[in-house]
Amino acid sequence: MSAGDGDPGPGDPGYDPGPATLLRLATAGSVDDGKSTLVGRLLHDCQAVLADQLAAVARASRERGLAAADLALLTDGLRAEREQGITIDVAYRYFATPRRRFILADTPGHVQYTRNMVTGASNADLAVVLVDARGRVREQTRRHLAVAALLRVPRLVLAVNKMDLVGYAEPVFAAVALECAAYAAELGVADTLAIPVSALHGDNVVHPSASMDWYSGPTLLEHLESVEVDEDPRRLPARFPVQCVLRAPDSRAARGYRGYAGRLASGVLHRGEQVVVLPSGRTSTVVGIDRLDERDADFAVADQSVTLRLADDLDVGRGDLIAPAARAPQVGREFTATVCHLDARGLHAGDQVLLRQQTAVVRAVVRSLDARLDLSTLAAGSAPASLEANDIGQITLVTAGPVAWDAYRDNRRTGAFVLVDPADGATLTAGMVGALRPAARLPEPGGR
Repeated sequence: MSAGDGDPGPGDPGYDPGPATLLRLATAGSVDDGKSTLVGRLLHDCQAVLADQLAAVARASRERGLAAADLALLTDGLRAEREQGITIDVAYRYFATPRRRFILADTPGHVQYTRNMVTGASNADLAVVLVDARGRVREQTRRHLAVAALLRVPRLVLAVNKMDLVGYAEPVFAAVALECAAYAAELGVADTLAIPVSALHGDNVVHPSASMDWYSGPTLLEHLESVEVDEDPRRLPARFPVQCVLRAPDSRAARGYRGYAGRLASGVLHRGEQVVVLPSGRTSTVVGIDRLDERDADFAVADQSVTLRLADDLDVGRGDLIAPAARAPQVGREFTATVCHLDARGLHAGDQVLLRQQTAVVRAVVRSLDARLDLSTLAAGSAPASLEANDIGQITLVTAGPVAWDAYRDNRRTGAFVLVDPADGATLTAGMVGALRPAARLPEPGGR
């Protein structure tokens, strides 16, 4: 993975490979497709399970009358999950091989936990969707593929599981893989790879299968270790959400020091670059980039926490966004968005909310609920009276003040937001910016 023109690359001073060595992946699958077993097998065969964890799983398996360790118990950590044999919450697992580091989000399969899949897959570079080789493509499998497409997860792996129960037959695998890939293509996901696996026996998970010599592709782990992630955040325009303003003690050496601290969400910022502070629109030049271990660095790359110093004494505070003047995002107060409602309380037109995007927090009003989406096809239905928990819909929001935005399709990091109940701080809705609209008058407060 190479840096863009003018950006630091391997061999350059101060180059930090950062996210190039890290893969964020999410797993999803319908109930009983064997997803938890697959994740457990992956961790077990990668030797990413501690001895005491494996002993606890073996003990719990014996108590359930099983002859061998049930590897699904490595991920189904909640008591309700173990008792019901289903995944309810998102389980995050961190593991590494000599070739790559991984953050794995194991997401639920039930339709009533669709919201959990949305949160688990929102930052994923790749999604692994399981399909039972015996059942072809279920309705919930279609939902998982649709959510992955909606979240613009750039890579998709179709793990056709339980091949041992169909005699490891190539025609069965080919039929299931073709059906899934065709549906994913309809949703706009072109980059898919199908892998025949048996999570129970470990075929093609970490080690190649002796029972499927007709398959010449990579194992699941081999693919995860070698796949290139297109959405390297360093290739995107630089976006620096300001977290706080730093002033040095009044000493002779540091007199007049003013820095703006935060984490670079995307792109690369260089010392000497002309920038704009949004939403005010004031421009200046970066005269210093300070890191914990270095003063006056030449550049900062995505995911680094740094302090910027500007040439001009501007009014900059938490929630502002610093961006290259030549590649600045849009600024506006009204925009459309696709949202997944998370809370048991419904979302209605006229509801007053707090909108959180990166470090910015602003009052907002839900101007309208425009459509509810069919979770299987992403087709827009009629405007609903409310959005309930697990519903995905399209809405229009109006903010009390101007906000700097990227469309989610252009930058997943700065195009995402959450809506919060101002009364109790509960997270209500997760959203993705669609399109900004011309400035409009803020509706009269209503609803909550």
